[in-house]
Amino acid sequence: MDATTAAPDAIVAIRGLTKEYKSGLRALNGVDLDIKRGEIFALLGPNGAGKTTLISIVCGIVNGTGGSVTVDGHDIRKDFRAARGLIGLVPQELSTDAFETVWATVKFSRGLFGKAPNPVHLERILRDLSLWEKRDSKIMALSGGMKRRVLIAKALAHEPRVLFLDEPTAGVDVELRHDMWQMVRRLRESGVTIILTTHYIEEAQEMADRIGVINRGEIVIVEEKHTLMRKLGKKQLTLSLQSPLTAMPEGLNEWPLELSADGQSLTYTFDTQGDDTGIAVLLRKLNELGIDFKDLHSSESSLEDIFVSLVRGGV
Repeated sequence: MDATTAAPDAIVAIRGLTKEYKSGLRALNGVDLDIKRGEIFALLGPNGAGKTTLISIVCGIVNGTGGSVTVDGHDIRKDFRAARGLIGLVPQELSTDAFETVWATVKFSRGLFGKAPNPVHLERILRDLSLWEKRDSKIMALSGGMKRRVLIAKALAHEPRVLFLDEPTAGVDVELRHDMWQMVRRLRESGVTIILTTHYIEEAQEMADRIGVINRGEIVIVEEKHTLMRKLGKKQLTLSLQSPLTAMPEGLNEWPLELSADGQSLTYTFDTQGDDTGIAVLLRKLNELGIDFKDLHSSESSLEDIFVSLVRGGV
């Protein structure tokens, strides 16, 4: 399919994308995905799911076996220079020229894309990333966190409209992680589309507008974050019993209840979308059966619970 099949608000359109290696390994299996203009999209998946392969193909680093990718209407193969010029990539690996200064590295990255010198823009990036005071330092003298910031500065040097962040906060401290989140939000506000892969579920929950889950080279689900939480999230009510039960009472078999191994608590699972939770009726039923409880508390699924369930095929 060509770019005309993309959703009208899509800046990246991926159609039928496959990647098969000579070994026979099929890393991607017919991926269809639209990334909306101006959104933060989180791509989640276990190791080996195909996240980095997908990003590498979109960024022109790896060739797909089949299918197509367009970036703002430019085919990544037929019109590589125009498509790639719209993309910034922050890879996982800290691969920068150790003997260059921060300023020289970022300036060179801008020049690679044929952009005219713009020291004002580069200064703004370095200040936003708390790198300005380090502009004359050699990369080799920087900490791991600062090197990560340099990678982001390099990716932003040519003013891309789409920014890929491949595990951007892996191995960095909490302070830098929160700095990055703030920077990503500012970029989105300026109109940049952000696609990030992450192992940190809380990062996706904190940052993303939409979430996609990839597993074994296939997209399992793509959904607005809040809709995903609402659709797939479950709430649970746990009742701590006054007296332990040896088995589930017959009158409760029709209820979605689970008795703990020690018989000390009952857990009731209900749909967050349901009009009636059924809790009031359940409590009346427990009273009728003479089952008293001393405490109760509720909890709901986290994005991590949902992710694990999707990957395991349990939802």
